Amino acid sequence: MLKQTPLNATHRELGAKMVDFGGWDMPVNYGSQIEEHHVVRSSCGLFDVSHMLPLDIRGANVRAFLRRLVANNVDKLQVSGKALYSCMLNEAGGVIDDLIIYFMDESWFRLVVNAGTAEKDLAWMEKCNADWGMGLTLTPRRDLAMIAIQGPDATRVLNEALPGVDQITASLKPFNAAAMGEMFIARTGYTGEDGFEVMVLAKSAPFFWKALMEAGGKPIGLGARDTLRLEAGMNLYGQDMDETTSPLESGLAWTVDLKTERDFVGRQALEASEVTRQLAGLVLLDKGVLRSHQKVFTKNGEGEITSGTFSPTMQQSIALARIPLGIAPGEEVEVEIRDKKLKAKVVKHPFVRNGKIMI
Repeated sequence: MLKQTPLNATHRELGAKMVDFGGWDMPVNYGSQIEEHHVVRSSCGLFDVSHMLPLDIRGANVRAFLRRLVANNVDKLQVSGKALYSCMLNEAGGVIDDLIIYFMDESWFRLVVNAGTAEKDLAWMEKCNADWGMGLTLTPRRDLAMIAIQGPDATRVLNEALPGVDQITASLKPFNAAAMGEMFIARTGYTGEDGFEVMVLAKSAPFFWKALMEAGGKPIGLGARDTLRLEAGMNLYGQDMDETTSPLESGLAWTVDLKTERDFVGRQALEASEVTRQLAGLVLLDKGVLRSHQKVFTKNGEGEITSGTFSPTMQQSIALARIPLGIAPGEEVEVEIRDKKLKAKVVKHPFVRNGKIMI
C-alpha cells in the first residue's frame, strides 16, 4: 500500500495524475506540467509536501547533539525561528540526507527531512542520541501536513487565505520561521522563488488548501517541482548527492563548516579525502534533452549528469553534472546522448532565480 498525505482525496478531486513517489501516492501534475511550471514563476503555485517529515528534537542537549550530527554549524542559529540548511553525513563523509534545521529555543529544534530517507534518518539520529548519551526526545510529526506556497504572489495568497497572518509574513525574512500554536510558517522553498512552507494539523490541511486556491493559488505537481528546483540549481537527494558522495563534490561545500574546531560525524573523512570532481551547470548547445546518467566528456576526463531536464523558462536543455575539477564556466564539453556526442557549455548555476534567467 502506498502512503497517503492528508491531501490525497483533494488531489484526486482536482483530477491529478497520481504516481508512486518513493512509496507515497503523489500528484505528478494536474494537467499541463509546463503550465504549472510557468504559474510558479509568474504568480503562485501550491505544493503538497506532506510526504516530507517534520521532526522535533527536544531536551537540554539538543544544540550539542546537532553540533556533532550535521556538517553545517548550528551555532549560527541564535535567533528564534532562524533556519539552516545542512547535510547529515556518515563516517565516510557521504550524505545520509540533506535537511533544514529550525532553531526555536534551546530545548527545541525542528528538522525537516526528505520523504524517502525519513525512516533511515530517524534510526540514525536515535542511534547517535543513544550512543552519545544525549537523553533527547525525537518526535516524528506525522500529525502535521506541509504545504509550500511559491511564486511572486505567494505572500498575497497566504495573507488572503489566512486573515491576520500578514503580521507575520511582513516581518518574516527568508530562511526564518514563526510558530503560531500548531501552525508553523517558514519562508523557505525549493523553487528559486519567494514563498512559504506552512505546516498545519493534518485534519486542517484540506480546508487550508481550499482557502489558498480561493485566494488564487494553483495546485502544482511533482513534475513541475523538479524542473523548478533544477532551474534554481538545487540538489535532489539520491541524484545529485547520496551516501557514497561527498558534499564537497556535490556543490555543497558552502554547507560544510571546516573552519571551526567543532568535530562532527564525517569530518575526518572529508579532511582526508581528495576532491577531484565538482558539480557544475550545463546548457546544451545542440538539439536534444539532457538526462541523468548521461556521460560528459571534458578535457580533464569523463563526468556524468546527475540531474537534467528541458527548462521551460529558458527554453533549452539544462543539467547539473559531476565533472572533473579544472573545467571552468564558459568552457565547452560533450554529452553522449543516444550514441551521439552533443556540445554543451559549462555554466555557473542557478540557471533561474526569482523569475530571471541568470546565465
